This record gives sequence, C-alpha cells and structure tokens, in this order.
Amino acid sequence: MKIGDPLDRATDHGPQNHKAHLDKLVEFCQTGVKEGATLVYGGKQLERPGFFFEPTIFTDVQDHMFIAKEESFGPVMIISKFKSGEVDDVLRRANDTEYGLASGVFTKDISKALYVSERLNAGTVFVNTYNKTDVAAPFGGFKQSGFGKDLGKEALNEYLKTKAVTIEY
Repeated sequence: MKIGDPLDRATDHGPQNHKAHLDKLVEFCQTGVKEGATLVYGGKQLERPGFFFEPTIFTDVQDHMFIAKEESFGPVMIISKFKSGEVDDVLRRANDTEYGLASGVFTKDISKALYVSERLNAGTVFVNTYNKTDVAAPFGGFKQSGFGKDLGKEALNEYLKTKAVTIEY
C-alpha cells in the first residue's frame, strides 16, 4: 500500500486530515493490543512530515473487541477467523455492528461472493479487492455509517425534491 501525496494517482492512502484523527488511530491500535489482538504490522505514525499513519493489520480479533466493533477511518485491517462452511454465521457476525460503510469479501467462489455480498449490511461491498471506487458508483453506508450517498446518480437525490401532484379537474 503506497502512502503519500493524495493528489498522486499512484497513492493508495494519503495523510489523516488532522492530528486528532491520527491520535485516535494510534489509540485505536493500542486498544486492540490491550484487548489481545495480534498487531502484525503498523499501528503507528510514519516518521515523515504530516499526519501519515502506517497501514495496519491485526489478527486474532474477537467479535467483542473494540477494534471489531468500531470504525477506524484509517488504513487498518482486522482479520477474524471462522470455520469453513459457516457462511451464515460469518454474516451474522459481520452484521452484528451498528456500522455498515464498507466490507470486503475474498474468495475464489463467485457464487459465495454474490451470496455474501447480497446479505452484508454495508453500503459498499468489495470482492477480491478493497477501496476501489468509481465516480459513477454510489458510495455511502448503512445504519450509523452515513445518510445518503456520495457519487453516482443517487448523490443527485440530495439536491432534489420529489413531489407528487394529483389533480382532478
């Protein structure tokens, strides 16, 4: 993952937009470690000017942990284990949160990807990729992860008033 200038098209993730958010990411990762998740990579500010945060990976994340329940809004990936074949249990676990901005599914089975994508309570589902968006595709979350959509024709609805007029003459 390339961290750098957000105006450079080759950049995957730019700086956090302010120090308070950077500090929140550091605290988020410290909480994950304290609760017993394994920090595999990252979890700290990059040593360079600006509010750049290292891409971060946690494993051994349990459903009750803070980092499994809260949104980080940073380059943080949490990995939770599940038993093969328990797709509906994975969906229950994934949907057991008050948030639903985006989710990712990685599989070689396209039927399973479609099954899971349809049932995830998230505004965006990425399959075998993550964070690739297009201005023609709507982007926005479900539940506490936003109201309305950015991008796509759905975003125009925020500027429209729908009215029904029935006249009998």
